[in-house]
Amino acid sequence: MPAAAAWCVPRRSPVPSRGQGPVGLRLALAFVAVAVLAVGLVAGLAVVFSERDISVLVQQRRDDLTRTLTVDAVSTYNTGKPGWSDVDLEPALALAASSGTEVAVVDAHGDVVASTLTRPEHASGILRSPLILRGQRIGTLLVRFSSSGLVASADRLRASLARAVIGAAGLAAVLALLVALVVSRRISRPVTRLIESARARGRGDRQARVGTVAGAPAELRELAATFDQMADNLNAQERLRQDLVADVAHELRTPVAVLQANTEALLDGIVPHTPEQTAALHNEVLRLGRLVEDLQTLAAAEAAALHLSMQPCDLALIAAAAADDWEASFTAAQVSLGRRLEPAPVEADPGRLHQVITNLLSNALKFTPPGGRVQMTLTQTGGQARLEISDTGPGIPAKDQPHVFERLWRGDRAAHTSGSGIGLAVAAELADAHHGSIELSSQPGNGTRFTLVLPLSRGAASQPH
Repeated sequence: MPAAAAWCVPRRSPVPSRGQGPVGLRLALAFVAVAVLAVGLVAGLAVVFSERDISVLVQQRRDDLTRTLTVDAVSTYNTGKPGWSDVDLEPALALAASSGTEVAVVDAHGDVVASTLTRPEHASGILRSPLILRGQRIGTLLVRFSSSGLVASADRLRASLARAVIGAAGLAAVLALLVALVVSRRISRPVTRLIESARARGRGDRQARVGTVAGAPAELRELAATFDQMADNLNAQERLRQDLVADVAHELRTPVAVLQANTEALLDGIVPHTPEQTAALHNEVLRLGRLVEDLQTLAAAEAAALHLSMQPCDLALIAAAAADDWEASFTAAQVSLGRRLEPAPVEADPGRLHQVITNLLSNALKFTPPGGRVQMTLTQTGGQARLEISDTGPGIPAKDQPHVFERLWRGDRAAHTSGSGIGLAVAAELADAHHGSIELSSQPGNGTRFTLVLPLSRGAASQPH
């Protein structure tokens, strides 16, 4: 594939899911379905248990009525002469008829004494209850419960209960639908706005934001705020990338232009090929090399958490070694370098920490005039090692201090000094990779103090000082 075509990747439009409606409608239907199922389950259980209770109640009423008729018949028999000839069973028959029950009384020989049954000896569905007086059977009570009376009352009770359950289920379904519509709207509205904002970001709209979603659940409000924060961070990263490209191009432009002009002048014979000319070209090449090396160091520092060789070490020894390396440079610049270092055990990559301290010393030396002083002080405070590097330079203006650790940024006072503006950015990245930080304190005219803060190793942090 041609090289230019590699950059021309067709953008795919989002394909909506098939067979799915709006999220709000799906949520509402899901809520209603759950509510209907729950109400249906409760209604079914209510009907089942109530049917059982009604059946038990009807059976108890039948047993009570049979027992009452039996007692009435025996009591009536006991008040008269022996035998059924003078027994008045009309009250018992009337009681049975009032409850929709057919009865018959037969004597011990099987002859019918009184009856509301037609041909009781051949009737079906008969309940037989013996009539016992003083341990002697005097007859039998025949009982048949009809579809009226207790059965009809039970059926009416069942119908009323069924209507109540169905009405309650319908009302619950309507209420569930109303609540589901309200809740689903609260949920679906921020989700829809998130989808629209994400699609707008996908189309290249960097200003797309969800914004404040009033009335949404707390989780969705937090999700919307997180999305907007992510969009802001992406925009900031894009601006940093553009600024980095512009700054690198600017830094490369000067040495490349000098090299091009001088080599063309040599090739055209405009200037003679002298050792001085060669040295000037060599200096520009070295400047390019330093810039490339600084960029590589910054890239490595950003990924330092993946490549650190962590081990127990003493920050005081590392700081002293870095100071020894720069002693000659400080002497040549007529700047004194003081040290007051107490042991500070940390878990760190010694090589990377040496690089951090070297960058801080280099920055201090660069901005300290001859006759000035740079002081290194290492102490332990609150489970932290604090390495302060202070100078007696001109200080940093307040407006420039927020930008000190930005890559390739150089303030107005650094315009006449060498460097690429990457050293402090590298130091900050490496400190962060060690779970530490670099603090800045500066006042114009009173010098600058950078403080490297690192957590002490666990054993040292638990010991009192």
